[in-house]
Amino acid sequence: MNKTFASTADAVRDITSGVSLAVGGFGVCGVPDVLLDALLEAGSSELTIYSNNCGIDDYGLGRLLAAGRINRFVASYVGENAEFARQYLTGVIELELTPQGTLAERLRAGGAGIPAFYTPTGVGTPIASGGMPWRYDSDGAIVVSSPAKEIREFGGRTYVLEEAITTDFALVHAAVGDTHGNLVFNKSARNFNPAVAMAAKTCIAQVEKLVDPGELDPDHIHLPGIFVDRIIEIGPQRKIIEKKTVTAPGATE
Repeated sequence: MNKTFASTADAVRDITSGVSLAVGGFGVCGVPDVLLDALLEAGSSELTIYSNNCGIDDYGLGRLLAAGRINRFVASYVGENAEFARQYLTGVIELELTPQGTLAERLRAGGAGIPAFYTPTGVGTPIASGGMPWRYDSDGAIVVSSPAKEIREFGGRTYVLEEAITTDFALVHAAVGDTHGNLVFNKSARNFNPAVAMAAKTCIAQVEKLVDPGELDPDHIHLPGIFVDRIIEIGPQRKIIEKKTVTAPGATE
């Protein structure tokens, strides 16, 4: 039952090129940064990534992006990363944008064994009708577009069919975990982490503090260890501020 690994390099060693990967985090909150740095060092490429966003320059997924390791990205938001826009518009990377709640539910459904579900979100938009540009060529022409999705009515309301997401691996960050893989997240750092963990065949967790089994109150566990395959202690996480908004000296409201 002991799922601990001695090093991040060992924990991500079998994440090879071409695999699919779900990554927790929202902006720079709850990002499994140490594991992502280890994956960068491992040299894996042509990755398909599922995550809310692609981080910022030189942090988290932003480092994999800058190194050209990502082939396809499924996310709800990528607006904070200028390098992502450059790669997308020049055909380096493929992008599937999906509504944030839909992305979360697709991941949760994958973990629950539900192959697809209907939602009203996206009805009447290219999310449902298709035609969203997924990949451009180097000249800016669209070469891959999103397909149209199945539409049905239930109770007089129109819904679109969304397929669940399952991946080969998941990387998550938690505040505390025990050696059996039970995890506790810190407030909003929980965000997408439980959902991506459930959606993956193999989940790897980095935790700031590792404790022995029985030290965590069962009522306080956010993600049961059944969903976690490997765990590594990283110590206190380096805190990143995504945007600094300050008032100029002497300014008044």
